[in-house]
Amino acid sequence: MTVHTTALPAGAREILPDDTGLGSFAACALEGSPRSAGRARRFTEATLRDWALPAVSGDMELIVTELVANAVRHGLGPSAGPPTGYPVWLGLFRYPGAVVCAVADPSPEPPRPRAAGCLDTGGRGLALVGAVSDEWSWDVSPVRGKTVWATLSLPGSGEAAP
Repeated sequence: MTVHTTALPAGAREILPDDTGLGSFAACALEGSPRSAGRARRFTEATLRDWALPAVSGDMELIVTELVANAVRHGLGPSAGPPTGYPVWLGLFRYPGAVVCAVADPSPEPPRPRAAGCLDTGGRGLALVGAVSDEWSWDVSPVRGKTVWATLSLPGSGEAAP
């Protein structure tokens, strides 16, 4: 796990609180393997525990799992070959009334929600993210690829997430 500071995606700036309210930031570099979602989930649980936010841990772990799994499956793609280095990044941002996760991958292709049938084994990830989070979106990253992000309001904040 690595800590790295970076700016939020451009589209997120219009919806998220100003960075002056940013209380904490943590990031994790992921190798882009099938194990990445589990590592991201453990990183999220540990970070939210350190931030004394266990009430949002379960929902945020679900969101992170789905976004990282999508980044590995679709952001890297089978034609990319085995990943090298750390092609997927997870960032967690703590604001006074919300926690935001952002997952970056090297593909500029937008996330595509699908309508999954009852027998389908996939295609529900973004629907789950939409159902659990206050809001989610994506933007092309300034350097390469894209960043998909989601927000969760903190209990007792008295306001919906941005």
